[in-house]
This record gives sequence, C-alpha cells and structure tokens, in this order.
Amino acid sequence: MLSWLASKLIAHNMRKMSEGDPGPTVRMYAEDVHFTFPGNNSWAGEIEGKEDLQHWLRRFIDVGIQIRPEEVVMQGWPWRQTICVRGITHLDAPDGERVYENRYVIWGHLAWGKMRAYEVYEDSEKATALDGYLESVGKLERQP
Repeated sequence: MLSWLASKLIAHNMRKMSEGDPGPTVRMYAEDVHFTFPGNNSWAGEIEGKEDLQHWLRRFIDVGIQIRPEEVVMQGWPWRQTICVRGITHLDAPDGERVYENRYVIWGHLAWGKMRAYEVYEDSEKATALDGYLESVGKLERQP
C-alpha cells in the first residue's frame, strides 16, 4: 500500500516537473536536503539545501527534459523511510528528434514526509552526450 501511494505522488510530481512546475517536488524537500548526482558532466555534483537544489531542478525544466517514473518502492516507518524510483528521462529537439534518453534510479531517504537525502544514478555517458548537444545549441550550463 505504501509503495502504491508513493508511486501516485511521485508520478504526479514528475508530471508537474515535465510541465514546468517544480513546486510539488520542492515541497517534499527538507530545508537541508542532500542531493548527489554522480558523474563527470554538467549535471553531476553534490548539492546541500532546498534552495540550491531548486536551481538544479529549474535547469532540468528549462532544458526541457521530460521525466517519467516506471516503478516506485517505498518502505519504512514515517520517521525513517527509504524510497527507490526507476524510470526514464528524455529530451526531444524542436524538430521532434529524440536527442537524449536515459534510464535512472533514485535512491532516497525521507523523514515525516520530507526528502532528507537522495542520489540519482543513470548512464553518465549519455548525460555527457546530452552536454554535447546542449553545447551545440547554446544551452550548456555548468553547475557551480
């Protein structure tokens, strides 16, 4: 039951992200949320705090990346929950050509409904190739 409820919430939040609204996702974050995106590309890094993570999400939206969960698993007590989300991200060029598609896994920890920490794993070579495309269209931004 818990995984089913979490899947509905995550699907809603990711749909809103794909529509350009990070609000539902940001509201789930603790003020001191810790975010990790491993790799050697412009998306990679560690971010501390809701405000800085919101900047990362805004870039995700501004680039036009679409995100969709396929499976969500959640377990634990309200004061210490673990969530795992597996899904797909993609980006289509203005002409409709699919220029990026990647699978991801999010592994996170929540307490009392607030995301405290999470990591995103995906094929980092595809994220680096996305950087190449973004550079070619003048939209590459490096994380601080």
